[in-house]
Amino acid sequence: MKFHFEFDIKKLEPSINHQHKLFLIGSCFTENIGEKFKQHKFSVLENPNGILFNPVSVAEALINIIQQKQYTATDLFELNETWHSWQHHSRYSGTTAQNAINKINNSINTAHEYLKQADYLFITLGSAWVYTLTDKATNAKAGTVAANNHKAPADWFDKRLMNPAQVEAVLGTMLDQLGGFNKNIKVIFTISPVRHLREGVINNNRSKAVLIQAVHGLIEKLSKLYYFPAYELVIDDLRDYRFYAEDLVHPNYAATEYVWSKLTDACINNQAKELMKHIAEINIAYKHKPFNSLTQQHKKFLNTYLEKAKHLQEKYPHINFEEEINYFNASH
Repeated sequence: MKFHFEFDIKKLEPSINHQHKLFLIGSCFTENIGEKFKQHKFSVLENPNGILFNPVSVAEALINIIQQKQYTATDLFELNETWHSWQHHSRYSGTTAQNAINKINNSINTAHEYLKQADYLFITLGSAWVYTLTDKATNAKAGTVAANNHKAPADWFDKRLMNPAQVEAVLGTMLDQLGGFNKNIKVIFTISPVRHLREGVINNNRSKAVLIQAVHGLIEKLSKLYYFPAYELVIDDLRDYRFYAEDLVHPNYAATEYVWSKLTDACINNQAKELMKHIAEINIAYKHKPFNSLTQQHKKFLNTYLEKAKHLQEKYPHINFEEEINYFNASH
């Protein structure tokens, strides 16, 4: 008897290995998957604007990175004694305008150089609902899309649902610029399984439908695009509230692990998957908390993994095991 519906996932070609550079941008689910890649020693840069949910903000962020836009104080606004950007998450806000500008421009400059060399771009879209700024918003052109509300007053925003054609147009413009900037990059789209219940159940489903329709419209036109079904794996394969956190909005650890296992199978090559097993073993040893760190048994344990880490560093010089080697070396 089957208790969930498994479906085949198209393989990514060419598949990912540890020599590739991965650039991830989008919703909070982006950061869950990005953390998995980093744990397994892939080269990753994620969310240089912070978490972004809607297609307009994602496209604007990537275009600004490609063009290496440099922010000034005129691009910011002050609210609650803090300086913010309408195009960035609050992690890039600052207690002074210069502090925020430094964080934003340093991130853009780093992302510009990284994206120029990146092999894969993961774009995770969360919602087709956009919040546009009204004439009451500070230092903003009415009608522009806010990436983050920064806890501003409600009357600073209007809300609207994009349609598939609008999403296609916005993302298509960005993809045109991306192709000129990095002609070899492969773009992987996913739709976040995080439920945006702030909009209500019906409006959340309308939003996800718009995103799915638009992304597949683009994929039918552009051969370099790939779709990984993170949303469908949670909604149609697992399909149970047991796989959500207590808020019934965010997929829990088990769901994220399941999606990661499917992504690994579909998108990562066999040699890299074998290496990931060894890296996972090193990670477990690195995080191990001994009952008694002074025993000979524990020292032998550390020495065993010191040698394993050294062996991996010698065999794969493009992967950095320095932190683990130093830990195992210093602890015994």
